Amino acid sequence: MEKRTIALIVALILIAGAIVYLGQFTPQKSFTGIPVATSNRSAIDAVKAQKYEVAREIAEPSGYINGENITIGALVGKKVILVDFWTYSCINCVRTIPYLNMWYAKYHDAGLEIVGVHTPEFQFEHDIGNVRMAVRKYGIRYPVVLDNSYATWSSYNNQYWPADYLIDIDGFIVDRHFGEGDYDTTEQEIQALLRERADALNITVAVPNTTGTPGNAVPVDFLRVGSPETYFGAAKNEYLGNGNQGTAGVQTLSLPATVQQSTLYLGGPWNFAPEYATTTGPAKIVYQYNAKNVYFVGSAVNATDIAVLLDGSPIGPALGGTDVANGTATIRDQRLYSLVQGSDYGVHTLELDVPGQGLVAYTFTFG
Repeated sequence: MEKRTIALIVALILIAGAIVYLGQFTPQKSFTGIPVATSNRSAIDAVKAQKYEVAREIAEPSGYINGENITIGALVGKKVILVDFWTYSCINCVRTIPYLNMWYAKYHDAGLEIVGVHTPEFQFEHDIGNVRMAVRKYGIRYPVVLDNSYATWSSYNNQYWPADYLIDIDGFIVDRHFGEGDYDTTEQEIQALLRERADALNITVAVPNTTGTPGNAVPVDFLRVGSPETYFGAAKNEYLGNGNQGTAGVQTLSLPATVQQSTLYLGGPWNFAPEYATTTGPAKIVYQYNAKNVYFVGSAVNATDIAVLLDGSPIGPALGGTDVANGTATIRDQRLYSLVQGSDYGVHTLELDVPGQGLVAYTFTFG
């Protein structure tokens, strides 16, 4: 082989090695966005890159609702994007949905796209049929991606339900919000990003400058909610007041004469699994809470009517939740149930009388 040929090969190897080496220090976008045509976007992007992270792509989706093959990369350069992490049995997520629906109806034509990333807390929330039922129930029109493997959740380093990430026209995450509240601030940020999008694309779009509250929004005064989310399953039942916490298997429990606030008490035979506890015969649940509204995540092998008592009496229509009729809640589907819709915040004792085996209890949550 000629020396010139050998030298050329060596040079090419050195160049390739340099490219690989330098590539380690080059920020990598996790998608290929569509560049905005306006000439000054490169300079704007350079400034933004010093301040914001680049948006992450949808990773390892397990299914789609209200659309197919949704990607962030296909939207960048075209839309302002709101990525909403949620799961359908989470009351905090459910209370944000009216706002998301309102924003989608109000701003979609102006360039907003919402992508719901459904990352399940419980095993039953992996079922796309269950998620479809929830999407229909809550009137969600925007696309939803199932994140059963937590791949997108992990890509965003997310830790909360709900969590909203606002992505601008250039593909940068410019705002994050965790939990409920601050809806006016989020809507104002959406408006500002839509105006920036219109400027970048050199188009005229009418963007409102006022914020709103959906008619079906449920207000919550979190400073007056004194009881925490309470789990039944052995993996997280730290608030179990009788029986053995953190222990899987069957336990037959007796209710005490008096109960402590924000403590879970169970009566009768229960079989504890990591995520839930199941009745194996007639049983009771007693919980003294400090809140206004009470929600229960559960299901039943067969439809089960449980009696709902508040402060020792059958709950009446004025205080019964949307899943209670004539003092009774029928538990069947794997979902969130509304048991109490109080008139004000305060301390009350909730009792659920379960007639027999097959009730599956996951959590109590409050509002």
